[in-house]
Amino acid sequence: MRKSGILLPVSSLPSAYGIGCFSKEAYEWVDFLKKAGQSCWQILPLGPIGYGDSPYQSFSAFAGNPYYISLEKLVSYGWLTQEECEEAEWGTEERYVDYGLLYENRFALLRKAFEGSRIEENAQFLRFQEEERDWLEDYALFMALKEENDGKPWILWEEDVKYRKEEVLKKKKKELKQEICYYEFLQFEFYRQWLELKDYANSQGVEVIGDIPIYVSMDSADAWAGKELFQFDEHAKPKAVAGCPPDGFSAVGQLWGNPLYDWEYHRASGFAWWLRRLQFCFRMYDVVRIDHFRGFDEYYAIPYGAADAREGKWQKGPGLALFEKVQQVFGKREIIAEDLGYVTDSVRKLVADSGYPGMKVLEFAFDSRDSGNANDYLPYNYDRNSVVYTGTHDNETVTGWFCEGLKEEERQCVREYLCDFKSKDEEIYFSLVCTAMASVSKLCVIPLQDWLGYDNRARMNVPSTTGENWRWRVKKEELTEELADKIHAAVRRYGREASCSSKAV
Repeated sequence: MRKSGILLPVSSLPSAYGIGCFSKEAYEWVDFLKKAGQSCWQILPLGPIGYGDSPYQSFSAFAGNPYYISLEKLVSYGWLTQEECEEAEWGTEERYVDYGLLYENRFALLRKAFEGSRIEENAQFLRFQEEERDWLEDYALFMALKEENDGKPWILWEEDVKYRKEEVLKKKKKELKQEICYYEFLQFEFYRQWLELKDYANSQGVEVIGDIPIYVSMDSADAWAGKELFQFDEHAKPKAVAGCPPDGFSAVGQLWGNPLYDWEYHRASGFAWWLRRLQFCFRMYDVVRIDHFRGFDEYYAIPYGAADAREGKWQKGPGLALFEKVQQVFGKREIIAEDLGYVTDSVRKLVADSGYPGMKVLEFAFDSRDSGNANDYLPYNYDRNSVVYTGTHDNETVTGWFCEGLKEEERQCVREYLCDFKSKDEEIYFSLVCTAMASVSKLCVIPLQDWLGYDNRARMNVPSTTGENWRWRVKKEELTEELADKIHAAVRRYGREASCSSKAV
């Protein structure tokens, strides 16, 4: 069945107190999706963010971002007052998240809620501690130690803690008992609120597409507590790190800095860590989008300490063996393979053999810098087992792309393809959205910014930059009945009507 959805990060919701969260506005957003005839809500990774505020550089592959905890719900529990929430400074710009203020003020309120919660007497919390112990214990200890070390990355901690000497960790757990409990409390409340919201979305016929990065952050509980999983030397330093090679978009490539997996170890362990991670994600989301899927075929290894990505080399990944194991353990699951970028024949074969739908991005179809791959993204070359986007969180908005990102001859090619010679430049976004909706792809996901026709001031992320990313938010008054009707009309026109009884992909 043909479906459609909207891409909108939780952080972009129009909640009060500085950032989108699991408040009543999130439930109203689900209601909007239902009115608009949507089957899916795609989000970005939900993990706690570190340097650069990127959801793709998280302190944990399992933990949730405490910023998304609804303060209003904490007020309803009697752990905070509305006055305390309103007195905190959240910034004057409703449109953009101020992460500096969030760090200072959101955590102060969350800590106050913890102190008033008497959470250690809560039976649900005690059950959560026990059920999630395999990741929660290491994560909470990691965060408590990070705070004790003034936020320094674990690679700079004292040797006995860095190398997790058993007697030292035992002592630290006693010393930091209250801090550890605080971080466990944050995860308990995050997951309680998130799963309630997900259940509500499902009850309205809306499935959640989650997004998981292929890699973990170097400064993460996963890397600190599971060094054997990664290509580390005897000093706990990575031998090489992740990134992308130079291409038409970047002469020096992209240096991400994530530690690389020791795939021999993972094979020998039957991919146990990956199975645990995916089992967790299958509980968290209805559909799982795996970022940088091509890294399972070949991954780009950059020597640790290199100034940029030019010195990197391609290495073989686990290939189909990992996903055969996933199917053997879990059966058929809903997974989307993010197969964008430099796609080789072996990557195409891996995606095809896995059976997972790949991604098609309409913006890529007309870019002269990538002419070798452009035809893969023209709609007449799509196959049904794919997910089409106008653009992703890493791209310009489709209006910004057309008006600012293309050369005049490229804009002319777009108009010729669309047979749209009359729309103004700033209005052609709707023809592009409709082209994606009309394609054969069984799922079409449109960023909300593209339904609104917004320019690059609404862009979510510019890769390889920091400081201004992940900040855009929609305003409540922009989610109108008129917009819902416009989207729903397109859904009906292109045969993508929502159905509560079937899966998204």
